[in-house]
Amino acid sequence: MRIQCNSAFIDGSLTNEVWFDIHEGRIAEIAPGFCAEPDITIPGIVIPGFVDIHCHGGGGYYFSSESSEAIEKVIATHRSHGTTGVMASLVTEPLSALKAQISRLNEFAARDQILGIHLEGPYLAPSRAGAHDVSLLRTPLVAEFQELLAVGNGHIKMVTLAPEIAGAMAAIEYLVSQGVIVALGHTEANSQIAIQALAAGASVITHFNNATPKLEPGVDNLSSVVIDDPDTFLELIMDGHHVSEPLMRQVIESAPERLVLITDAMCAAGGVDGQYKIGQLPVTVTDGVARLNANQALAGRTLTMDRAFLNFLDMGYSLDAAIAATSTNAAKVLGEGDRGVIKIGGRADLLCYEAGLGKVTTIATNE
Repeated sequence: MRIQCNSAFIDGSLTNEVWFDIHEGRIAEIAPGFCAEPDITIPGIVIPGFVDIHCHGGGGYYFSSESSEAIEKVIATHRSHGTTGVMASLVTEPLSALKAQISRLNEFAARDQILGIHLEGPYLAPSRAGAHDVSLLRTPLVAEFQELLAVGNGHIKMVTLAPEIAGAMAAIEYLVSQGVIVALGHTEANSQIAIQALAAGASVITHFNNATPKLEPGVDNLSSVVIDDPDTFLELIMDGHHVSEPLMRQVIESAPERLVLITDAMCAAGGVDGQYKIGQLPVTVTDGVARLNANQALAGRTLTMDRAFLNFLDMGYSLDAAIAATSTNAAKVLGEGDRGVIKIGGRADLLCYEAGLGKVTTIATNE
């Protein structure tokens, strides 16, 4: 397939009048000028597909669903919004249920339909449980992680845990030794514990400033440590509800090369308002905002990556910064060098951004 572009964001720079030759889902050639007989001509700006490392569901279903058709629906929903690489995130559940969910997702990871599995819980601080069922939270044990990783057959790529709970440091060291990314989240950690966890190998902060200590002037805590740590990636939910605009700007301007926009999407993403659940907890979605029925706490998100990308641009930031935040940096977290950037040999995960229309559409993906 040959794609003619008015302009494209190639290897970190905007290039005008260029065409691609796509072969077996990879970019085989990038050439300046015009192709004599293109298969597709793209009027907008070609950008790399979005990479979402924290997503629970969409289209009315969860990655924890028991049917393959439901899981396929989640993937298709986010793909229709430009996400060409997605991590399947699972919430706190009984260990037996979690193992069954992991087993079902293995086949999707083996087929490259998902980037891997992310366990957000059950190893969280009760005081910061958020939409997780407090009664199901557990103490992290290395032996338990050995069981989970064995069930995951190499597909568990990231685990979120609270570093202050008993056994957390040993768990972090073990997971990192097994090539698993450790994210700190749903935590009350102070600066000392945060520094210790980062030294043990943790490298991501789960939805920064949500279910974590707030970043405030003169306050010494996990957030004050990681905002300046050059090796820590910061997830951020840019939906206009979970993080204030001043804080979003502070994070964007403090850590542009470490900022990772995520959806943290629950099942209503890409869908409609109504009654849903997160795990077994009832949730109501009104005007796209999900809240627990029990206490009206924010409960997951209905965000999609195209909306996060456009929200970023609407704040006045540059296209290259938006691409880094929605594609390139997430690929770096995962060590996926052929994603999040347009280059020869890279995956043909391509989107078209039309600035005048304020929309993003999928062109070609490596399926």
